[in-house]
Amino acid sequence: MTRGLVVAVVVVMTAGCPRVEPGDPLRGLSAAERARFDSGRVVFDSTFTAETGLGPLFNASGCAECHEDPVSGAGGDEVERHAALFHPELPGLKCDELAGQGGPVFQDSVTPALRAALGIDHEPLPPGVTIVAARTTPDVFGFGLLDAVPDSAILAYADPDDRDGDGISGRPNRFFDGRLGRFGRKALVPTLREFNDGAFQIEIGITNPSVPVEGTVTGDSLPAGTDPAPEPELNARGLELTDAFVRLLAPPAPLKQKGEARRGLEVFKRVGCAGCHVPTLPTGDNAIAALGHKEAAAYTDLLLHDMGTELADICFGLATPSEFRTEPLMGLRLATQFLHDGRAKTPEEAIDMHGGEGTRARELFQALPAADRAALVAFLRTL
Repeated sequence: MTRGLVVAVVVVMTAGCPRVEPGDPLRGLSAAERARFDSGRVVFDSTFTAETGLGPLFNASGCAECHEDPVSGAGGDEVERHAALFHPELPGLKCDELAGQGGPVFQDSVTPALRAALGIDHEPLPPGVTIVAARTTPDVFGFGLLDAVPDSAILAYADPDDRDGDGISGRPNRFFDGRLGRFGRKALVPTLREFNDGAFQIEIGITNPSVPVEGTVTGDSLPAGTDPAPEPELNARGLELTDAFVRLLAPPAPLKQKGEARRGLEVFKRVGCAGCHVPTLPTGDNAIAALGHKEAAAYTDLLLHDMGTELADICFGLATPSEFRTEPLMGLRLATQFLHDGRAKTPEEAIDMHGGEGTRARELFQALPAADRAALVAFLRTL
């Protein structure tokens, strides 16, 4: 399929329609939807303690501890540890996510009770693990729109055998039950609700009706007395409200593109960036009118792409170590570190580190006159 020919629709804001700022809800919500959004922000901003369910293993004491800069729902400077084992020589499923040994997320913090019981200050890695993936905190702006994109719209961009010969062979990841994945750096999680509900237990150690069981310590059960809060530690209402907050967070409105930045969009398309960072994806029918039948200017195809050996780390589901989901670029101007592990400190560094299917676009970018490279980066800084 021909990629990247759809240009994001620029909505001109009038005096009677204020600009969508980071942390704002989607425009067009009903009063009830806005109330759920506001109540969900309270849960999202909550800080948990050991007495209210934190841990005993955790990466943060609340959602907003990581998704914080500059507002709730944005990214953060935290970097956590993920691990898995890839067995390319085996038939069938080749990825061991280490679920039975505490993985794939190995938490960096423990409660005082767990430290006293085991003498640890983080979850140990299983024996034999040699590759650990670093993962930065993404923003969650506009994730409700990504959830609302029909599977068919994503699969329309898949070209695993590169039949059109453009050097881009995006393919879908699929959850363990076969459903199409779209969330996470490896695009394994199918729905926003699962992404949100799972984060409570994985990142904060908060059990809930969707994920009712505490994690293990590298596969071993928690010692008695280290988890004093009754299960579930967050009720269904808390989950629903948190989901409403994340689902209804608007993508920040792009800055006005003029001069250099406007020309940068044309350069972005000319060097092939739009082949993976597809400017818009359509949403389908949705019970929330503000999410239905919109053009989401997300700059992603939500597919896996081989990014080369230099960026490779772990497998996840069908994703091999070198495959990553195309990172959405909405809200990019707010980011302070780039790529899945934060190794790039500027958008230009991130482009220079693209390999695999991104090699041609990288080389074309590097061959551009300095003014054109600056224009492309100026465009990215408007998103």
